[in-house]
Amino acid sequence: MADRTLDASGLRCPMPLLKTKLELNGMSPGEKLEVIATDAGSARDIPAFLELSRHRLVNSVETDGHFRFVIECGG
Repeated sequence: MADRTLDASGLRCPMPLLKTKLELNGMSPGEKLEVIATDAGSARDIPAFLELSRHRLVNSVETDGHFRFVIECGG
């Protein structure tokens, strides 16, 4: 269960990633963010960003062209 949800549906690259970064910047460590995106580039960009950040990808799934990520904010 996520503490916040970011619906980036309909936004094209790089906006889903940029909005994800901004949302995470306003969160406390341990809080979870669910991101919903429809841009296929998000499936690559968001996990790649998380690999280089202090945040952790908890789960990701693609269903009917919707990409859902659950991210735990790092400290």
